[in-house]
Amino acid sequence: MKPILQLALDFIDLQRALKNAQAGIAGGVNWLEAGTPLIKSEGLNAVRELRKLFPQTTIVADMKIMDTGRVEVEAAAKAGANIVDVLGAASDATIQECIQAGKNYGAKIVVDMIAVEDVLSRAQFVEELGADYVTIHCAVDEQMQGKDPFETLRQVSQVLNIPVGVAGGINSETAGEAVAAGGAIVIVGGAISKALDPEQAARDIRQGLDTGKSISTTLFKRGGEAQIREILELVSTANLSDALHRGGVLQGIRPLFPGIQMVGRAITVRTYPGDWAKPVQAIDVAEPGDVIVIDAGGVGPALWGELATHSAVRKGLAGVVIDGALRDSDEIVALKFPAFSRLVMPNAGEPKGFGEIGVTVTVGDMRVETGDWLLGDGDGVVVVPRAMAVEYANRGMDVLEKENRIREEIKEGSTLSKVTELLRWEKK
Repeated sequence: MKPILQLALDFIDLQRALKNAQAGIAGGVNWLEAGTPLIKSEGLNAVRELRKLFPQTTIVADMKIMDTGRVEVEAAAKAGANIVDVLGAASDATIQECIQAGKNYGAKIVVDMIAVEDVLSRAQFVEELGADYVTIHCAVDEQMQGKDPFETLRQVSQVLNIPVGVAGGINSETAGEAVAAGGAIVIVGGAISKALDPEQAARDIRQGLDTGKSISTTLFKRGGEAQIREILELVSTANLSDALHRGGVLQGIRPLFPGIQMVGRAITVRTYPGDWAKPVQAIDVAEPGDVIVIDAGGVGPALWGELATHSAVRKGLAGVVIDGALRDSDEIVALKFPAFSRLVMPNAGEPKGFGEIGVTVTVGDMRVETGDWLLGDGDGVVVVPRAMAVEYANRGMDVLEKENRIREEIKEGSTLSKVTELLRWEKK
């Protein structure tokens, strides 16, 4: 049997979900899922509208039932759902109620193993209870940390006799891997819904499912230093700050010239105002691609200039961030070296040798440690702690993809307030 491609419509507004569903079906999607955010936002009217628009398509209601199983399955089934979702973490009684209600109202039951610790045992148990499907689900927040569901899927699919679905950051590059690991139902959300061309994205994933081949995609869902850098080179500081809940900004640090771009890991320096000895020594300590971050208390005189810049360029450094002052700005601009500072002034200090390299520093009100990631552009600089870099690089990419989708809708003749349904979502 060919693997089933299920599109998770995890929107909060119905019209965008319906538009995405049409593109998905045109691209080869088999089943449509009214995602949990959509059901929470629009209620079961989302299921009714999907049933009306796609009368022959299997509709999944991702209710994530945790209690009152009979009531919720009945409501979803009567709204037009063919399959209803209950959480594997729910009580045995709730899952049993869902299965019985499914039989009564003509709906099949899928048990979602998100956040279940012993997935294999729980999956075998719910199969015995009479569940129709099990889904191995890697949560979005776990995906952002670079995790995937495939190893668990392999274990479960080899044991169960019912079809096993899989969800968790799957795209055209990993769709074939999902099938090879035993996925009978491959559930995809963002790789289609966030794509500039959702129909083509669905078609690419369909091809990956059918051929087992990895089809190139622009979406990133896995970690590693090279990929963190690759993602950060695509997003803006605004995207990244949004991902960091509007945070991460090095307040008061300004770019030296327009069109500036900087990505790299921090080498930190704490020094006295104007003492340029440790900043210059840090150039020797740094590796190619690093960014020197200097805490000089936010005051002058200058501790970085043309000669330090020449040295940094020869070493292959990615940039410098100075909570203090730099000089020789025309020469640094001519060298196109990414430099960010609080101040620019002509007078330099003396190399007295006070300070330290590799210690925690404070720039604005943000702590920066050696190894943290920095992204700089015309808006300023954002820092991501190294322990969170995989997660928040991915979240930054999510922000970028959402903005790309909104931009295209504006180009089609809408406005920002209409696309985002601004009045509807204003706090009451």
